[in-house]
Amino acid sequence: MVACVIIPGIGGSDGRHWQSLWEERWGPSAVRIAPASWNRPDLTDWVAAVQSAYEIASRRDDQVVLVAHSLGCWAAARWLDRVRPAGVAAFLVAPPDPRGPGFPREAASTFVDLAARPLPCPGLMVASDDDPYCDPATSASFAYRWQTQEHLVGGHGHINSDSGLGDWPAGLELLQHLSAATYHP
Repeated sequence: MVACVIIPGIGGSDGRHWQSLWEERWGPSAVRIAPASWNRPDLTDWVAAVQSAYEIASRRDDQVVLVAHSLGCWAAARWLDRVRPAGVAAFLVAPPDPRGPGFPREAASTFVDLAARPLPCPGLMVASDDDPYCDPATSASFAYRWQTQEHLVGGHGHINSDSGLGDWPAGLELLQHLSAATYHP
């Protein structure tokens, strides 16, 4: 298995969230970011936390997948744009629309001027057709501008704990396909 950097959204992922369940399953193959600003997100802090987690993960394996959810997708994309590491893939789930009415006010002061730019690595962006934080057309535009594959799921809201997905087997399968295509083409 490749090493994984877990990049939750605002507040971190609770114990019922698929990211937390996957992290528990993967044990030392997974490294969760640890920003000081979980509840009042600061983009600089989150990007530095991605860097720190990546450094740990890349010592465990030279192949790393960023597993990001919600606001974490933007931290991952910003880090990728700045660092441009080799041997990385990005699994981006439910990115919120920074210009949408549901974007977290707590993050609005530092998660500004966000623009999806081509990622320097293979990626898959997963979104739900009823996400209250991003409509399907906007999420499709993110995938297009990030130059990632897109996978739209139906009726899973923000693809979080409230979605009742448990360890989200369908998401894990998507991640495994991304990893296999990236590291074993």
